[in-house]
Amino acid sequence: MLFDKVKVFIVHLDDTSAGANPVFSGGQVVAGCVLLELAGPARVGALRLRARGRAHVHWTESRSSGSSTAYTQSYSERVDVLSHHATLLAPDTGETTTLSAGHHEFPFSFQLPPTLVTSFEGKHGSVRYCVKATLHRPWVPARRARKVFTVIEPVDINTPALLAPQAGAREKVARSWYSNRRGLVSLSAKIDRKGYTPGEVIPVFAEIDNSSTRPVLPRAVVVQTQTFMARGARKQKHAVVASLLGEPVGPGRRALWQGRALRIPPVGPSILHCRVLHVDYTLKVCVDIPGTSKLLLELPLVIGTVPLHPFGSRSSSVGSRAGFLLDWGLGALPEQPEAPPEYSEVVADGVAAVGQSPFPPPQESDMSLGGPFFTYIQEFRYRPPPLYSEEDPNPPSEAMRPRCMTC
Repeated sequence: MLFDKVKVFIVHLDDTSAGANPVFSGGQVVAGCVLLELAGPARVGALRLRARGRAHVHWTESRSSGSSTAYTQSYSERVDVLSHHATLLAPDTGETTTLSAGHHEFPFSFQLPPTLVTSFEGKHGSVRYCVKATLHRPWVPARRARKVFTVIEPVDINTPALLAPQAGAREKVARSWYSNRRGLVSLSAKIDRKGYTPGEVIPVFAEIDNSSTRPVLPRAVVVQTQTFMARGARKQKHAVVASLLGEPVGPGRRALWQGRALRIPPVGPSILHCRVLHVDYTLKVCVDIPGTSKLLLELPLVIGTVPLHPFGSRSSSVGSRAGFLLDWGLGALPEQPEAPPEYSEVVADGVAAVGQSPFPPPQESDMSLGGPFFTYIQEFRYRPPPLYSEEDPNPPSEAMRPRCMTC
């Protein structure tokens, strides 16, 4: 049969290692070829190529309109973020062309739009990209081949908005369950910036003041929020991706976190500019109070792909960091300080546990306190001012002393 003459029909993308999906970003050129191997001469009508990127969300909700009536409401929405069509083979004359037996390659290339949405896999939605080739032959069903690729849209955290410190304060009146005595529990927390990359450590600065009659327990978590939007409705899914547990704070006691380390796992970057889905991150610092609801403080985070620039290009960030520490009266440096790793060292092909994004486990960094920022702090924090004196410690020499013009 003619159908059996097609032995191999695949889409190959350049610079692709075996078994791995290639990774691109907006504005790059996608190049490759369609490989066709025939066992014998075959007539072909056309060979067409299509590249597509689509953001799609879908979920259902059960509703009731009475005591005996129930129905299921479905919500679905899709947005095409990439669409490219090309014809790789078409007959010059007539309806078909005959290809000889053997190996055939049909190269192609196209440029991605300057702005795309990062690839994403979630419970109620996804963002997927692929290149599909279709082989049309007379009297035979069309043969199709597909190659999936990943898009990671750059998110640069080296912007003023993402380098700005984030801070907040909350308080709650706690009442004892066995008496009418009340006490105030207050919480204030601060982080040195809003933008981080996977593998970095967030130094959490916090102050917990417990004026109640029972011990309280502080903790901090990084929460990923997936928001899906369709037909005016919204569906959200929350997941804790990192956590930090503090020590109990007794009655009438005060605790201070001097840069408690909270490491960001290999999660996907924030998705903020898609019409049907968003991926946001939040640092939640909370205090569990027995007998009442917890005291919660939320600080926004943005997970990026471009790490913090080297020390030489971010002197303003260092200055704000030093002022940040002095404002809180913290003479100690953050616990386990580390320089941000390169994004390529942390994020590559694979599937992560949270959000099913293509990100493998992070690589540990062994940076010590010898980094340029900490050298700057240690060099200038404790340097005393020069001694004041009425006499010039370096008087000019006799030869350099001015003379009177009339002498």
